[in-house]
Amino acid sequence: MENINDVMIIGGGAAGLTAGIYSSRAKLDTIILNEGAVGGQMVLTEEIANYPGVDITKGYMLANTMKMQAKSFGCKIKNSANIVNYQLEGDVKSVELKDGRTFQSRTIILAPGGKPRSLNIPGEDKFKGSGISYCATCDGDFFTGKELIVVGGGNSALEEAVALTTFASKVTIIHQFDHFQAFEHAIQEATKNPKINFIMGSELRSFEGDISLEKVTYENLGTGEMSEMKIDGVFIFVGYQPNTEPFKGLVTLNERGEIPVDADMKTNIPGVFAAGDCIAKKYRQITTAVAEGTIAALNAAEYIRS
Repeated sequence: MENINDVMIIGGGAAGLTAGIYSSRAKLDTIILNEGAVGGQMVLTEEIANYPGVDITKGYMLANTMKMQAKSFGCKIKNSANIVNYQLEGDVKSVELKDGRTFQSRTIILAPGGKPRSLNIPGEDKFKGSGISYCATCDGDFFTGKELIVVGGGNSALEEAVALTTFASKVTIIHQFDHFQAFEHAIQEATKNPKINFIMGSELRSFEGDISLEKVTYENLGTGEMSEMKIDGVFIFVGYQPNTEPFKGLVTLNERGEIPVDADMKTNIPGVFAAGDCIAKKYRQITTAVAEGTIAALNAAEYIRS
C-alpha cells in the first residue's frame, strides 16, 4: 500500500500534465498514473502552431516539456499503469493496478483523454496496421511515394492530409458532407495543395485486399452510386471517443460517454474532478485541455484545504 497522495491524476495528456504541474507546484503530494505514452494526443500531432507563446513545434516535444516541468516540481509519474479497479467514493479514493499495487489519494482528477473513432465498416479491423492508420505522424513515412485516402472533414483530417503530402504522391480526402467542419486556415491550406483531391458527400463502405489493403469501396450519399478506388493506404480522422469505459457506473456519463463537469471541473462525486478530452465540451484543443487541467488542480487544492 502506497502513502496517501493529495492529488492522483488519471492520464498523462495535456490536461493531466498541466494538473500535475499546478498541484505539485502548490506543494501537494501529486502522482500521475498513465497507461500509454505521456502526452496523449499531443504526441500524435505532427506540428503544433497555435499554442500561445510557443513557436511551431512537434507534439512530442511539447509533451516532453510539460512532463519535465511537472517532474521538476516533484510530481510523480508512473507509466504502464494498468488500472483494474477504482474506488472514487469517500474521503480517500483508491485505485488498484493489475500488478496488485494500490494507490490512495484525497482527490482524483480524471484525465484519460480519448482515442481515434473507428468507421466500423467491413475490413477495418483486418487492415489496421496493414494499410489503415489513425496517426499520420506515426505512419506517414511508410507511404512515401504512395497514394492515400484521408477520411474526415475536421481540423485534424485537413491538417494531417497536408502533413501526409510530405510523403505521399497523392492524397484524396473523402468526407460525408459537402462542406468541412474545420477552421478556415486549415481549409485553405488543404484546398490550395496540388497533391490533395476531394470526394465530398461520400462515405467509405468497405476495405478490401489480400494481406494488405488494396482498394476501398465508397458510396455517393446523394445518388447512392457505389465506386471502387485502388489505394495504398487510408488514414482515418473522424474524431475521438472518450476513454471513460472504466468509469461507467462510477461517475455520471452522458450519452456520448463523456463526463459532465461544472465550471470548476467537478464531477457528481465530491473530490473527483475531470479535465481534457474525456469531458463534455464543444472544443478539443491542447489549450482547452491545459485550461481544464489548471482549473481541476486549483479546485482539487481548494477541496483539500476545506
